[in-house]
Amino acid sequence: MNNYNTASDTEKNNPDSKINFSHVIDYRSEPSSTKKQIPSSDTEFYDCNIENNEITTDNRSRYGAIDLFAGIGGIRLGFQQAFGENFEVKMASEIDSNAVKTYMANFQTPETVEGDITAIDSKSIPDFDICMAGFPCQAFSNAGYKKGFRDETRGTLFYDIIRICNDKRPMVIFCENVKGLISIDKGRTFKTILKSFKEIGYTPYWDVLNSKHYDTPQNRERVYIVAFRNEIDSKNFKFPDSKKVTKTLKDILEKDPVDCSYFLSEQYFQTLERHRKNHESKGQGFGYLIKEPSDIASAVICGGMGRERNLLYDERTELPDINPRTKRPFNKKNIRVMTPNEWTRLQKFPEDFIFPVPKTRKYMQLGNSVTVSVIKAIAENIKPILDEHVRTSTQDSPKCNK
Repeated sequence: MNNYNTASDTEKNNPDSKINFSHVIDYRSEPSSTKKQIPSSDTEFYDCNIENNEITTDNRSRYGAIDLFAGIGGIRLGFQQAFGENFEVKMASEIDSNAVKTYMANFQTPETVEGDITAIDSKSIPDFDICMAGFPCQAFSNAGYKKGFRDETRGTLFYDIIRICNDKRPMVIFCENVKGLISIDKGRTFKTILKSFKEIGYTPYWDVLNSKHYDTPQNRERVYIVAFRNEIDSKNFKFPDSKKVTKTLKDILEKDPVDCSYFLSEQYFQTLERHRKNHESKGQGFGYLIKEPSDIASAVICGGMGRERNLLYDERTELPDINPRTKRPFNKKNIRVMTPNEWTRLQKFPEDFIFPVPKTRKYMQLGNSVTVSVIKAIAENIKPILDEHVRTSTQDSPKCNK
């Protein structure tokens, strides 16, 4: 496990980096009729009981969060499952209009989703405790190397995370990205990211986790970063331990025969055959994969690769010789792609999660999202650190309903 704590003791103990939070929020002061319920929670709800900046041991803190690069809300959903209804998303930002449709169909708060993050003034954002951000992978300019974060990261979307959090000072920042972020630009980009967190007064931890170890049969490695504000005692934080792989594809496959539209045409399958043979002749391992029910899935990603490396034999559906829609013959081996519902299960979204978009968009949204069970496992380890800080702090209180 790469539980790297990159903040030095000097930075942790630097009094100049501490921020004075004078506001105190009492959630009990809000009329019950105005409280918005957050769906998909599996934790019992307790009202905040903040008196003299302290949380009584009988109650739990209610935390405010923002959801940057929100997508369809996968990171939010994992935190929501871990924190229960003691958690409220106060602002979300997402530029993809189809993703916004799905997000708004599933979450009651916030009432609107902001667009381009680069155009958002941090002063317009409500105070919050948790920043969630699944930012795009971008290399940073070499022109700013060895300069401050403002020079090194300017022009990238990561810069806007740093910009907003430097202004708003949340308790913790959570980021998710592809594993390749670690090695892009010979590792310089990732080092810059960690250094940027340190420069604005945060202690970053990171690790690479595989979804297959968190209750889903999917081989999906991603890098996760958790950065606590320096004043918060985070020495006991660790990423969740990997669990034994117990789930296989048979746990997520459709129980009933699927529609014939999911089966490959003979022409398409022959194209995949030629593509794989071409790569094999060059000593490359690319190409389609056919999975057995006892296997685990390759990573579900947007684009053809995510589907083509997760093909299935399925003889339950009685196929006509010719596809009535395309007028082309079906493949002779009853090979099909996974359904969007099977991808939904692989990513650990609830069965009743709403996708008000066409099937092709649903594949794209799930491939671009996160494995919710991994996020939940990490968030469950973040929460005790925040709870203890709020319990013992004389300055911080959760920014619920601020």
